[in-house]
Amino acid sequence: MRRETGTLSGPGRPARPRRPGRSWVRRWIPDQHGAWAMLAVPFLAGVLLAPRPGPAHAALFGAWLSGYAAAFHGQQWLRLRRLSRSPRAAARHVRPGLVFGAACAALALPLAVLHPWLLGAGAAAAPFVAVNTYAARRNRERALWNGLAAVVPACAMLLVALRLGGGGLGEGLRPALACLLYFGGTVLYVKTMIRERNSPAHRRASVAFHAAALAAATCLGPWLALPFTLYLTRAALLPGRALKPPVIGALELTASALLLTTLLLPG
Repeated sequence: MRRETGTLSGPGRPARPRRPGRSWVRRWIPDQHGAWAMLAVPFLAGVLLAPRPGPAHAALFGAWLSGYAAAFHGQQWLRLRRLSRSPRAAARHVRPGLVFGAACAALALPLAVLHPWLLGAGAAAAPFVAVNTYAARRNRERALWNGLAAVVPACAMLLVALRLGGGGLGEGLRPALACLLYFGGTVLYVKTMIRERNSPAHRRASVAFHAAALAAATCLGPWLALPFTLYLTRAALLPGRALKPPVIGALELTASALLLTTLLLPG
């Protein structure tokens, strides 16, 4: 179980002074660093591929990010209410959850009035959010099935952003599937680098998935063969090299940027 952060000091060891700004960020902004690329890349791809990107995309992006933050805090509240002995551990997620939830509603409701089909998109995402909420309550957030459940609605946002900008769902299917292949593989790959770094079975599963993803991506578009070859190479060679989490995160940001760039190439 993840330990809730706080000021913990050993016997005779003074607590470190808190920086107000940094403390606020750590309490309010979800610390799931890998999730931010997954939230941003498909959405940005949909915006940049759309014939008519506009201000509505900015509102939708704000609703999307604040909705994620609200769901995160709500899920942590459920998890800690069940598992933590301290009532304050769960309570610290109430205010951020309410604020982010209100921000999401303020941005999303006018969009839903102007574009009622967005309600259908939200309803389609609800079962996946329910899976993530169940996993949080059971303290299974790091389970493979939970990570894969989070990938699906994140990648589907490419289709939502594309349609909001006047694009068709048919033209968004190829890039959305490419995002699904990449981020689905990332769930497996990151496990082989951190939590399952000593598991040969997880490494084999990751390499097998990335090999299949390379074949599928090449069928989706010839340009996609380049990044997915690199993703397969990464999955085969990097596990076991004891890279630190910041390095792993930086590599994943680079890999995500490479995917976004490739999706924007013609053909």
